[in-house]
Amino acid sequence: MRLSCCSRFWVLTGLAVAAATLAVWGLVAANSSAREDDKPKKEEDGFAAVMARWKAEKPKIAKKQNDLLEKRYDLDNKPVKNVTMNGGDKPVQGGVRVKLPDGTTWAKLAAMTPEQIKDKDLFPAGFLPLPHPNHAEGGMLFPKFHIDEVLRQEKSRDLTRFDLDFDLPDHLLPKFPPPIYLTTRPDLGDVSKGKLITIDNFDELFAKILNQKQHEGLRLLVTPFAQHSST
Repeated sequence: MRLSCCSRFWVLTGLAVAAATLAVWGLVAANSSAREDDKPKKEEDGFAAVMARWKAEKPKIAKKQNDLLEKRYDLDNKPVKNVTMNGGDKPVQGGVRVKLPDGTTWAKLAAMTPEQIKDKDLFPAGFLPLPHPNHAEGGMLFPKFHIDEVLRQEKSRDLTRFDLDFDLPDHLLPKFPPPIYLTTRPDLGDVSKGKLITIDNFDELFAKILNQKQHEGLRLLVTPFAQHSST
């Protein structure tokens, strides 16, 4: 069968388009397969490398932060006799904890003008903002007793970080769990009843003393949400 020039043109064009389409699909499939093969491995290797680096740097970062705290503050355990925190028997710590530059006293500082203190670089570093132990990474840190209690209640939620630990000694921290007082119901006293509020117990503690809007707000506050690092 003989085809006209016009027919041969459309046949050849159709074949060319079909061949090009198959080639493109083949390239897309190959690239997709390569990405699927490589992506999990690259992500796994990348996270493993980051975790290994952070774990290796943890002691160095902890020492740097502890040195900073020791330089700025008196961290010794100095409880005030017969004075305890509200809602428990944990002693209140006494004394001024900010350290002064060598050779300086509070009386000397009081007799100086702000300009003189600045010129002589005598401003106590303990009044400067306290940096995060690893400011570049950031993130919340919890004392071990807090981590242990959350894990005890919620079983599977462990707030332990592999890269950082909490940096202040327990005796300088507030009583745990802290008491909770409602300004709208002072007659109730400590509504926490000595418990850490979590997703597992908030309803039994607050269902009868909060309105629906307050109850929902509290539920959102204690609900764990997925988090991610920007690293």
